[in-house]
Amino acid sequence: MERTVTTRTELESILVEQALAMARELEIVSDDAPDGQVLAVSEVAAIRAGRELTRRALEAALRRQADSAEQKGLPAGPAPAAAPAASRTSRPERR
Repeated sequence: MERTVTTRTELESILVEQALAMARELEIVSDDAPDGQVLAVSEVAAIRAGRELTRRALEAALRRQADSAEQKGLPAGPAPAAAPAASRTSRPERR
């Protein structure tokens, strides 16, 4: 069965590609697992692939947000100055 998926953002594209890769890997792993170990082997593969999917999704989302913030730049305006530091040295007494 073949289907077409349209993505609107880089994040959506990454998620679709990773989900497809994960599904294919799970099919292979479950088919190749020894009898009586299908669930355990598949679960390990699903957890590993799920973590990678989450990592890549988060990376893409944060990169998009950072790129957007860099394009906007900081708002114009005065920057607050730090309060003057108190001196830690004492002056010698005058006579």
